[in-house]
Amino acid sequence: MIAIESLNQLYGESHTLWDIDLTIQQGECVCLMGRNGVGKTTLIKSIMGLLPKVSGSIKYDGMELIKEAAERRARLGIGYVPQGREIFPQLTVEENLRIGLGSRRDKVREIPENIYELFPVLKQMLGRRGGDLSGGQQQQLAIGRALVLDPKVLLLDEPTEGIQPNIVHDIGSIILKLNQEQGMTILIVEQKLPFARRVGQRYILMDRGRKVSQGAMIDLNDQLIHKYLTV
Repeated sequence: MIAIESLNQLYGESHTLWDIDLTIQQGECVCLMGRNGVGKTTLIKSIMGLLPKVSGSIKYDGMELIKEAAERRARLGIGYVPQGREIFPQLTVEENLRIGLGSRRDKVREIPENIYELFPVLKQMLGRRGGDLSGGQQQQLAIGRALVLDPKVLLLDEPTEGIQPNIVHDIGSIILKLNQEQGMTILIVEQKLPFARRVGQRYILMDRGRKVSQGAMIDLNDQLIHKYLTV
């Protein structure tokens, strides 16, 4: 589904990603983990086409994406939920959701009913401005906006950050449903180990811009946790 080879990324004089190689198979849910500042968000943004000066190869279903714009990647079926949610605070919930419709391949112009089935609170608040929602509601809106484009792959950057525990649990249940019932391929940047272990089938650990370990989530042991995750 996604195959990355020798991926490098630079911010000015700073070399932030170093020769990243990884593969995410169709239908997997993979957690990208590591301490703050090791390059996780940079990697997600590179996959989505949001950063300049990227070299190497990023293939999606065998198609090379490295020179494709972010809009093109979205139309191909890659959904993205950024860190910090980045909803439009002055627009209503409905207007935020409709923005995602512009990237649908099938030109559908109505918000799919399954978005409201996954997030009933959004249907109740269609006319409310995004900036008036709680943090947890905004996160649900951000995920809903990404799902509106009917993605095959969903990239989520720290979806549990700053969210109350009951909403964290709900988001985990939605991720499991998307992955296990709908077969969606999911890559999550995640810091919370219990959440990662609940939803993820595999882990990828990063340190200082490099991939340092990967494997089945059940094999993420105390030694790796202490070396790469604990502060």
